[in-house]
Amino acid sequence: MRVLGIDPGSQITGYGVLEEKENNFQVLTWGVIKARVDQPLPEKLNEIRLGISFILDRYSPEEVAIENPFYARNIKTAITLGQVRGAILVAVASYGCPLYEYSPREIKKAVTGYGQAEKAQVMAMVKALFHLQEMELAPDASDALAVAFCHLNHRQTRLNLEKNWL
Repeated sequence: MRVLGIDPGSQITGYGVLEEKENNFQVLTWGVIKARVDQPLPEKLNEIRLGISFILDRYSPEEVAIENPFYARNIKTAITLGQVRGAILVAVASYGCPLYEYSPREIKKAVTGYGQAEKAQVMAMVKALFHLQEMELAPDASDALAVAFCHLNHRQTRLNLEKNWL
């Protein structure tokens, strides 16, 4: 199972592609899509959409998982983040791939075992889980890999429940 994890942001959107085979995880790619600060919002949104579309075409994930933040510091930030998520959702829908959403707490708990873990704790666990200790990893890319990992764990749990209950 190949999954694209996305950590949406108006300035930096993180992405990471994980592949799971027989409970072994392989990181295929990770990185960030950075919009220029001086760009108007519609151009930023299009750049994010194009970046996600490129990753979808290049890595052909079977499913996509995205962080669904449940709050923002202010209303303007919340609206902008909603627009970024909209651009990402359009790219994923155009690709025809199932999309799953997880809260920050679910993601942190899946990776660290603690739903209120700090960003540094999440990054340390992502590096340890995927043997990336020597690699340079942007916080947003680390978060995106955590989203993908969270999805793969939830997916496996769902499959196990279905198998045992049906």
